[in-house]
Amino acid sequence: MGATRPLRVGMIGIGTVGAGTFRVLARNQALIAARAGRGIKLVVVCARSLSRAMGVVGTDVALTNDPMQVATHPEVDVLVEVAGGTGPARDWVLAAIRAGKHVVTANKALLATHGNEIFAAARLHGVTVAYEGAVAVSIPIIKALREGLTANRIEWVAGIINGTTNFILSKMRDEGLGFAEALEQAQALGYAEVDPTFDIEGIDAAHKIALLAANAFGMPVRFADAQVEGITRLQGLDVACAEQLGFRIKLLGVARRRSDGDGNGVELRVQPALLPATHLLAQVNGSMNAVMVKGDAAGVTMFYGAGAGSEQTASAVIADLVDVARLAGTHAAQRVPHLGFHAHAVDEQLAVLPRAAVHTRHYLRVPVHSAQQVGEVGAWLAAQNLPVARVELACEKALPTSAGPQVLVLTDAVAQAAVDLAVDALAAHPAVAGSVVSLRVEMLEG
Repeated sequence: MGATRPLRVGMIGIGTVGAGTFRVLARNQALIAARAGRGIKLVVVCARSLSRAMGVVGTDVALTNDPMQVATHPEVDVLVEVAGGTGPARDWVLAAIRAGKHVVTANKALLATHGNEIFAAARLHGVTVAYEGAVAVSIPIIKALREGLTANRIEWVAGIINGTTNFILSKMRDEGLGFAEALEQAQALGYAEVDPTFDIEGIDAAHKIALLAANAFGMPVRFADAQVEGITRLQGLDVACAEQLGFRIKLLGVARRRSDGDGNGVELRVQPALLPATHLLAQVNGSMNAVMVKGDAAGVTMFYGAGAGSEQTASAVIADLVDVARLAGTHAAQRVPHLGFHAHAVDEQLAVLPRAAVHTRHYLRVPVHSAQQVGEVGAWLAAQNLPVARVELACEKALPTSAGPQVLVLTDAVAQAAVDLAVDALAAHPAVAGSVVSLRVEMLEG
């Protein structure tokens, strides 16, 4: 191993993830080399502040503030892109690929937006693009889908894949906080950015579930087609009512392959949804992440771990670097494909089903004028051909003093289109005293 040239790394970005990657590489260099079969050496870093970067990496690593110098550096074998963003990052990554360099990135927004183009360029130039750190960070879910579960026809992938929103929802349930208060706590503790839009609106989770769906089902990355709903409109009242019914609300990313009378394609969605309180995913609290996969052979598997953090992300980035280090002498056709399926087998025609065709159970909260109108609401919904499974009155102790009586409804599985029609019609019913809330219920059974 001593006679083998180290894998030479150029890194764009030396912030939280970049600094963590450098620290772990330095601390565990002998162990990493023993596993990779060769050393891994950081040779050049691009940073906005060169003095700050030198304080992290010392004087043995070349520094520049020009990302293209790193992307095209003649002594770099692999580009690590951990700066984030989509536009400039796309240019750097494509430049590195054209220069014959492998790429490792933790940038899910980049791959969700430009991944199909980037993967095609990598195939053309015979290099690989690795991105374990882009989805669920410390959880090796990309490797699990592409390698560990490769014998399976994947039926669905679902998970809690954004730590910020999971922290907020945990606070709303455990401490009875409103959304705004819980978000403020998340920002104070560093779990949420000053501008938390990507997290709380579900966009970050949608980036990740689009990548997971591509690996699970052999389809292109379809982020633009995902149905995305965040948690900004979620009320503490519904968190409490879900608890009364035996459920917990989580922001879930769901990708489900469907081939039935109600649709042929993939459900690709992010939304706050009710899970049975006893479900394993319902036990995932704080900023932690978890992903469940249902395969026809393996059944249901679950992967749990930190969804953010400096060295947690570094763990995934370096695992990708080790994979790249092992590629020497391996023909491109024998490598693990970028999306788990070789390019000729990717189903370009596999479509994302429209929102109206999504088929789940539902929770409705219906404010009424009188507690005696519970039966009236349930009977009316059943008359609209909505498969009502359970109707009850919200417990008074779960309600704020300003709230009137609330009817809680659980349905059996039904298409979203039918629920939308029933909710729209219910809004005009004389028993209804305000806006009807509708959330999906996910059972995620094995």
